[in-house]
Amino acid sequence: LRQPPLSYPITSSTSRAIFGRVRAIQAKSGRFDMLLCVGNFFGSTSEAEWAEYRTGAKKAPIPTYVLGANTQDTLSYFPDVSGCELAENITYLGRRGVYSGCSGLQIAYLSGTEAQQRPAPGHSFSAKDVAELKSSLLSSPNFRGVDILLTSPWPRDVGTFANSAGEIDTKKCGSKLVSDLAASLKPRYHFAALEKAYYERLPYRNHVVLQETPQHVTRFIALADVGNTSKKKYLYAFSIVPMSSMDPAELVKQPQDVTENPYRKLRKEAPKSKAPLSAEEEPASQFFFDLNKHQGKKRPSDGKERGDSQPKQAKKPPQPTGPCWFCLASPEVEKHLVVSIGTHCYLALAKGGLSPDHVLILPIGHYQSVVDLSSEVLEEVTKYKAALKEFFRSKGKRYVLFERNYRSQHLQLQVIPVPLDLCTSEDIKEAFITQAQEQQIELLEIPEHSDIAQVAQPGTPYFYVELDTGEKLFHRIRGRFPLQFGRCPAWEWGQPGISPWAACYLACLCWFLSSRCPSSCLGLGAGDPHALCATVLPGLFTHPKFLQTYTALCVVLML
Repeated sequence: LRQPPLSYPITSSTSRAIFGRVRAIQAKSGRFDMLLCVGNFFGSTSEAEWAEYRTGAKKAPIPTYVLGANTQDTLSYFPDVSGCELAENITYLGRRGVYSGCSGLQIAYLSGTEAQQRPAPGHSFSAKDVAELKSSLLSSPNFRGVDILLTSPWPRDVGTFANSAGEIDTKKCGSKLVSDLAASLKPRYHFAALEKAYYERLPYRNHVVLQETPQHVTRFIALADVGNTSKKKYLYAFSIVPMSSMDPAELVKQPQDVTENPYRKLRKEAPKSKAPLSAEEEPASQFFFDLNKHQGKKRPSDGKERGDSQPKQAKKPPQPTGPCWFCLASPEVEKHLVVSIGTHCYLALAKGGLSPDHVLILPIGHYQSVVDLSSEVLEEVTKYKAALKEFFRSKGKRYVLFERNYRSQHLQLQVIPVPLDLCTSEDIKEAFITQAQEQQIELLEIPEHSDIAQVAQPGTPYFYVELDTGEKLFHRIRGRFPLQFGRCPAWEWGQPGISPWAACYLACLCWFLSSRCPSSCLGLGAGDPHALCATVLPGLFTHPKFLQTYTALCVVLML
């Protein structure tokens, strides 16, 4: 487009407030190509004021395209649900469809709010409306997405993985149908209103990292009411080159602050219903061009899929096939190592820890890996990670976290603190990368806002590292994998030159000699094996009786 189009909600003083503002901006910055309106176009506009536009006494300054009614009392302003001209330069797009401009710009739109009953009232949309709109576009083999999506409601869960939406709880407000529509149509820009707040979300990606071909990102922008007393933003001007005219490489460039797609998990959890559609819900044809007719699927009208009833019970974790050392209810668990027990997870000291404060985050139930966790368990894991990060920072340390989902039955997130003055996060990252290169392991960096579940499917063996900066490294295990990978670089920051398992055996040796041999040749007293180990290790290898004692210890341990 030659100039930036606009998008905004209108709730009152439509002509005077917004058209006057547009004229002022155009006088200063140049002409716009079109005006796009989301939200309540008429608001509290008086009949007399609207009559001036309808009769031609007044005229919109530029071509203006609006969405339909969101309430029953404004439905009469939109005489044709297929779309029509309301006044000179003011066009009602219709109930739902796609507007294609001569420049190639594609604008998908959905009027109204999500229906809470069947058949859907005239100011609401149903699951069938969404299915029809999706099928009209997705049926094309060359479909890559649309340039702009216009809806009045916010999409449910749009704030997941993103910056805060302020006082708006995105998990409770908005429409799940709009979320599903946005996830399917992959708009470059999605505009919405109705929550009386301005919110510009961080851009989110439309592909799964390392699994799918990179695609363009989506930017969601919600606008406040026109003339709101808090002076929240209600007008958004931007320039856009149609997707069809862009260089493919330029189109799929990922900005630095891109996040994971907020709707992917919501779509996986979406219930499916085989309830037939009512004939009364058959929508009218679209104003700009007819949509293909496809039989859609409609959700039940009892409200259960809209969050109006009690949530369904979480899926139970799989049961272990044999004794598990880490299921908290198992008699095999060494409960003296447990530090904290939550609702779904617990924290425990590592039995063969690389430092005295090396801890494990473990699910109480039997889950094999992070990607197998339910949303409730994953949320609590995240809380434990945040608490540990804050705790270790207060002790002058940073942590490195890793998971080895290989030849293990129960998830163990290893959390190892490292003194801040010993190394930087970049040093830790480099240590992992260097060791990976030495062992010919492909260690890939995952984008900061990615979810590990988006790069690995359940049952996939993998190794995963997370630094306190949020940086993440990932390796998909396809064959043999060194079981000590991860422990070795972590140990080197505290005890260079000594392998972690050697250190573990030596710690056991120190404990054995100090607690079982009163007249130990090493002269140790009983105490913490980690402290003893740290005291003795520097000279232990050169001790004249080391090999003899170590061999004897191995025999005792085997017995």
